[in-house]
Amino acid sequence: MSDESLEVLTVLRRTEQYLGKAGIDTPRLDAEVLLAFVLDVPRMSLYTGYDRPLTPEELSRYRALVRRRAERIPVAYLTGEKEFYSLSFRVTPDVLIPRPDTEHLVDYAIAVGRDTEAPRLLDIGTGSGCIAVAWAVNVPRGSVVATDVSEAALDIARENAMRHGVLDRAEFLHGDLYAPVQGRDAFDLVVSNPPYVDPDEETDPECRAEPSRAVFTAGDPLGIYGRLLRGARAALKPEGVLLLELPGRREEEIAALAPKDLTVSEVRKDYGGLPRVLVARAR
Repeated sequence: MSDESLEVLTVLRRTEQYLGKAGIDTPRLDAEVLLAFVLDVPRMSLYTGYDRPLTPEELSRYRALVRRRAERIPVAYLTGEKEFYSLSFRVTPDVLIPRPDTEHLVDYAIAVGRDTEAPRLLDIGTGSGCIAVAWAVNVPRGSVVATDVSEAALDIARENAMRHGVLDRAEFLHGDLYAPVQGRDAFDLVVSNPPYVDPDEETDPECRAEPSRAVFTAGDPLGIYGRLLRGARAALKPEGVLLLELPGRREEEIAALAPKDLTVSEVRKDYGGLPRVLVARAR
């Protein structure tokens, strides 16, 4: 982008071309999101202000962000925000960026929670806290315990719980899987979106920018699912529900890992027809 024009429309057009040449899949969308962030306005307002001139300071900030986006830094890390379940979440490179696919898990968890008196939910590997917080916002009678092996992630999750007014019903504990809740009262629901990408699998550069232990499996790709399934019964009340996000494949292999004290009742598909959420109940 040159300095000959500072108007919104021209800047967006040139940025779209620049990001497209850099291999960005959504160059226009990213250009708009970043400019709206710099101007501190809703993205849709850019359409009614195409002739608005950018100040030199605004253009300088915008260029810096665009250069980083061209280096394949995810937009959410550049803005520090990501929408999930119609809520805005604070995100940093310490947490996985919330994805729309995970909303299918939240849908089911909310339905179960609303049918339960004073439900208690355990969110394993909470990251940004998007699942736990979205559930608590939509299940006002419910309480949440969320665990993560990353203290930095837990700090972000607490911030998001405070942002959405549910911190008084949420507890965030440091530790691996079920370890932080051993000896505690059982839960009505256990949910998790575990790392399931094979590190040898080809992924886009943006995925590689996210925290590796939140994205990629360590060793056996199914190992984390086996541990979650085997430990679920001790954490669940009788007839309690376990919900696991699936990688869109290998659902039969994962279901076969369930121990005898857990019954896999269904595998729910996403809008693309891929198996997305494994549902199991404690016997």
